[in-house]
Amino acid sequence: MTTENLNAAASGTFKIGGDLEVNRLGYGSMQLTGKGVWGDPKDPDEAVRVLQRAVELGVNFIDTADSYGPFVAEQLIRKALHPYTDGLIIATKAGLTRSGPDDWRPVGRPEYLRQQAELSLRNLGLERIDLFQLHRIDPKVPLEEQLGELEKLRQEGKIRHIGLSEVDVEQLQEASKITKIASVQNLYNLSTRKSEDLLNEAEKQNIAFIPWFPLATGKLAREGGPLDEISKKLNAKPAQVALAWLLRRSPVILPIPGTSTVSHLDENIEAANLQLSDEDFATLDKLSEQE
Repeated sequence: MTTENLNAAASGTFKIGGDLEVNRLGYGSMQLTGKGVWGDPKDPDEAVRVLQRAVELGVNFIDTADSYGPFVAEQLIRKALHPYTDGLIIATKAGLTRSGPDDWRPVGRPEYLRQQAELSLRNLGLERIDLFQLHRIDPKVPLEEQLGELEKLRQEGKIRHIGLSEVDVEQLQEASKITKIASVQNLYNLSTRKSEDLLNEAEKQNIAFIPWFPLATGKLAREGGPLDEISKKLNAKPAQVALAWLLRRSPVILPIPGTSTVSHLDENIEAANLQLSDEDFATLDKLSEQE
């Protein structure tokens, strides 16, 4: 496949919240930081090139979070892409605080969430955040207080839509009684499908389902296995096939594969053009390390 054929638009579109149309294959920015999602990346210039290349290839949905760095990813996005092109949707998150590499602690106090939203507006150079996600539900704070503050921010025009991350069906239903939920973001990929029920619920409600860690294939990519055989038949990499499976699995799925190199980004975008036969899709659909 030549680079001229690369475009995220081939993945189809979805309207987040019913009004924000994006190409389904997006980009996740967590890898644009240092080790342990802490501090600056080894090659900041390459990080900028990755973001610019993503937009060049039709990516118009970029997912980030205040805790990536912290704030490193958001600031890189602004450096690389501001002023933003029309139609570019940047989603961010708050609700996890950091004290060091690989350390993540939920904080959902209303005043903290408001503070982080204001900081994200500043760091991203935005007047309004199109999709603001509660990164984790803080068990120490009533959910109505956490989402209630986000709803206030929405009413003030500082955020447009509200999303959740790492929730179950019951939590989504509870949250929906407090405010309109436009998206959910859970760990989900070809080999890990613990959130299958949530995906089905999201599809039922036409809510965007954003799988994080979408490229994971684990033991399923072992040589001689079904994923390996399908990949070789399609002249594709296992991760590309895993992305193609996600795109076909449900029309509400918005994969956000992340990478810190332009070459890997190009490989990921190639998955938008990868067509799985009914037989190959059925074979992959039966695979899971949990089974």
